[in-house]
Amino acid sequence: MADELEIGEKPRLASPAAVRFVAVFAALLTLGAIGWAVNVYDTYLGLELYTEQYLGGMLTLALPLVFITQPAKRKTPRIHVPWYDLAAAAAALLSAGYMAWKFPVLAEAVVERPLDGMIAGLTVIVLVLEGLRRTTGNVLFGLVIIFLALALVGHLIPGELAGRPLAWDKLAYYLAWDPTAILGTPMIIVTTVVTAFVFFGNLLFKSGGSRFFTEISMVLMGRYRGGPAKISVFASGLFGSISGSVVSNVVSTGVITIPLMRNGGYKAHDAGAIEATASTGGQLMPPIMGVAAFLMADFLQIPYASVVLAALIPAILYYVALFVQADLEAARSGIDRVAAEEIPNGWQVLKAGWFFPVPFAVLIVALFWWNFSPELSALSSAAVIIATAMVLGYKGKRLGIVDLLDALRATGMAVLNIVMIGAAAGIIIGVLNISGLGFGLTLFLVKLGGGNLIVMLLLAAVICIVLGMGMPTIGVYLLLATLVAPSLVEVGVAPIAAHLFILYFGMMSMITPPVAIAAFAAATLTNSDPMRTGFAAMRFGWLAFVIPFLFIASPSLLMEGTAVEVGLAFVTALGGVWLVSIGLMGHLFRSIGPAFRILYVAAGLALLFPAGAGAWGAQSDIAGTVVGALLVLRELIMRRKDSATA
Repeated sequence: MADELEIGEKPRLASPAAVRFVAVFAALLTLGAIGWAVNVYDTYLGLELYTEQYLGGMLTLALPLVFITQPAKRKTPRIHVPWYDLAAAAAALLSAGYMAWKFPVLAEAVVERPLDGMIAGLTVIVLVLEGLRRTTGNVLFGLVIIFLALALVGHLIPGELAGRPLAWDKLAYYLAWDPTAILGTPMIIVTTVVTAFVFFGNLLFKSGGSRFFTEISMVLMGRYRGGPAKISVFASGLFGSISGSVVSNVVSTGVITIPLMRNGGYKAHDAGAIEATASTGGQLMPPIMGVAAFLMADFLQIPYASVVLAALIPAILYYVALFVQADLEAARSGIDRVAAEEIPNGWQVLKAGWFFPVPFAVLIVALFWWNFSPELSALSSAAVIIATAMVLGYKGKRLGIVDLLDALRATGMAVLNIVMIGAAAGIIIGVLNISGLGFGLTLFLVKLGGGNLIVMLLLAAVICIVLGMGMPTIGVYLLLATLVAPSLVEVGVAPIAAHLFILYFGMMSMITPPVAIAAFAAATLTNSDPMRTGFAAMRFGWLAFVIPFLFIASPSLLMEGTAVEVGLAFVTALGGVWLVSIGLMGHLFRSIGPAFRILYVAAGLALLFPAGAGAWGAQSDIAGTVVGALLVLRELIMRRKDSATA
């Protein structure tokens, strides 16, 4: 997603008519989602719409926008709109609009499959596939094509993957008109929850919220050793939870934090790696988790609060590991704090932007106490931003009507690729349902893992990283929740643990070469080698490769169990994170040799293994504590000797 339109970016169209068309349709796409969230259509307009009619209407707006703004040859600027894209936009407008209008009638005609329904449905399917290719690239597009092919020839495949015989016309009509396919749950989520939160994030950009959080991070962390990296970790964690795009987070915070790190003395690849790892972690950090928390709650049919509580400890440990390593890297390289003249006055920052935390408080209250839907909670917070930023402003810049209109337009543009991903996920889910491949795929993965949980988890981790490469957060989660999570549940993994497992390894595809889009985006800002940046990011984000196995082994890390069990697991994990980080960085008070680095890592991993994870859990924690204490004591004694000698 590195080449997508970033938040607020306008397409470079030469035709004023095309520019106006894009602005109007993009704003209408956002307003359509807002209208559905606040019940405008039935309450105020008297329209009793099926949910699928609303989704068809959103496709009617989104598909033409894709063909007007995204060229057939990706990564090339769109200046002029060729005739064939104008024709595709017109076909999208007519066919998707027809679906929205005629859904109540044609959805019931699955057996007859009338010609008008078949033509409209096939047209939408073809245009969605091409729109997917243009907005997200060839990976997901190719995967959807493979599933469509499997649906048609699956009955010829021997073994567990065999599907039922299926005619092409039946498949096409089902995918277009059935409520479990294109117009299904993924599209509902991306056109309601995701759009509302992207609008929320856009308003934060327009009103100066991202600048406020970065400056607060500088005030809090800039005066400490390695301050520039700690600012990056803090700011990216704050803003990354809201942003549904790792790349957007890297770019928006990295333009400030990366130059600070470079000027402070961090190597180019380390600076890029820290920013990429911190931005990726934002997608794992409650309460929003890049909107993944709401998707997960919907998939699992559990309260949103349950997802937040389960995800909290692993996310905190992730950022503790990154923070400790940034600090130790600063100590090892002699990197000092940020220059005093570059740190803003904390009182002035708070005085100017004290109101920015208020929308987040409203969001939490709306979700947990008022029991609002996620999209309505996000819009409530957006309303608070609009009111406060218009009246108060940040450092002399108030949010104006023009800014608000541009936020509506920018949101519509920003969610185009997500809408295409939602439609594509619907196609995959529809194929799995109608062909029977879903059940067969689960059995195949279980058999491939030999029924062994450890083998199954390792296999799933690799699959998640490979399938997630080059895809945005929401696409990664939707795909993996459909394809991989059911097989983990089948072998006995708790559903919430299975879904967090796939989310973690899906996110690790963002920093894992060869297609580490977060690391590559950061490398463009540091002018460093992308692959070297990616491998450095893997080192800084090491915990995310380990902790999913641990919270499957012990639910105490997902806040399941007594307070004592959860507290003990958290404290020992913190100690383990610190020890492993020391071993990886090779520095505590001074440089540490290879043999002792291995001991630090071993002691840390022993402490990370929760007491409730098995018969040897308690012994592992005791051994890790004893060995770790002896290693740190040795370093304290050696430091005292060095000081005495000096």
